[in-house]
Amino acid sequence: MTGRRSLGRQFEWLWAAFAVSAIGSWLAFDAVPLIAVLVLHAGTAEVSVLAAAGLAVGAVVAVPLGPWVEFRRKRPVMIAMDLTRFAAVLSVPAAYALGWLGFGQLLVVSVIVAATDITFTAASGATLKALVRKEDLLRANGRFESTTWTATILGPPLGGAAVGLFGPVATLLVNAVSYLLSAVGIRAIGGREPRPARAAAPKWRAGDVLEGWRYILTNSVLRQLFCNTILVNGLIMAIAPLLTVLMLGPLGFTPWQYGLAFALPCVGGLVGARLAAPLVTRFGRRRVMRTAGTLRACWLVGLAFIQPGVSGLVLVIVVELGMITCIGVFNPVYATYRLEHTETGRVARVLSAWSVTGKATTAATTALWGLLAGVTGPRAAIAIAGLLMLATPLLLPKKDRLARQEREPAVLDSV
Repeated sequence: MTGRRSLGRQFEWLWAAFAVSAIGSWLAFDAVPLIAVLVLHAGTAEVSVLAAAGLAVGAVVAVPLGPWVEFRRKRPVMIAMDLTRFAAVLSVPAAYALGWLGFGQLLVVSVIVAATDITFTAASGATLKALVRKEDLLRANGRFESTTWTATILGPPLGGAAVGLFGPVATLLVNAVSYLLSAVGIRAIGGREPRPARAAAPKWRAGDVLEGWRYILTNSVLRQLFCNTILVNGLIMAIAPLLTVLMLGPLGFTPWQYGLAFALPCVGGLVGARLAAPLVTRFGRRRVMRTAGTLRACWLVGLAFIQPGVSGLVLVIVVELGMITCIGVFNPVYATYRLEHTETGRVARVLSAWSVTGKATTAATTALWGLLAGVTGPRAAIAIAGLLMLATPLLLPKKDRLARQEREPAVLDSV
């Protein structure tokens, strides 16, 4: 009865910490740009700079933190990142209350949160691999994926209601507290965390900074998954602002219709995450990863055909539901594969490199598609992204390569 076996008390605390911070983050979804607009009366250019610069600079700041995390105990690093995020986010409501809030502070907070998010993710991936049996990694990643989509469904509408009732900084206050509670949850994991082999070394080598990328690019399967996921996520995020402009502008959708169009399909992510493990049991991991990875690329182009009225709203919901359901299946399967095929002593650097590249690519593609939409119009720019998305399955690892590497995790960790 392996499927019903408990994942352990230590995992439950790790998951609880993740859940509370995920809920806090989604409650405060778009809170910083909202404050920039409502409180500081920032324009479109300033809000765009805030979004892109926060991701890009945060990613650059996080580059040397990957090897720094690798050679230290991971749980103290996670607690430090939570406390740093708590202080940074809390500074915004504090400055607002004192009348000191400025655009520069919002930019600095965005950078700090982006960098600490990357560092926390790198440390938490290594912690998950240490706490959970190999055969339970897919269930654990499915739990995280389900939690993410649940928070995505509930967070933004509850956050919007909180802003309406309590003012523009209310959700950031809740978000700050969620980081503090996450730190408490990480501390409650307990037990003795082994000291990494090089923890006593006074300095890490300059080459350690690039080790995560080197490891990914020299492993054929990880390299293909890396290119595939980075490009897919970048294209999805690049069209989000364009779709907002198109729906709320020329197509005349109301804000509640716009919110419904993107909140309702997130149920598909929850369903997909719950289906991932049963599908792998029945069809095998290689087939599920390739099939879900291919299907998730087939939907985006449909958003280029959105029209006004009920039919357009239904189209967006159906397209987003199909895509997000496939993503919900794919993500825990690929995340499990990535952990299993990364040496234990390199997990933090690999995950850090993956996150840094993802955030930098998202910032770049978002800016690029904004420029493209200025030339072609938002609908044409969305169509171009959708057509490029159709080609992304070519970057998925072939079945024979996946099959060859199925035997390698134990060898990797013995090196």
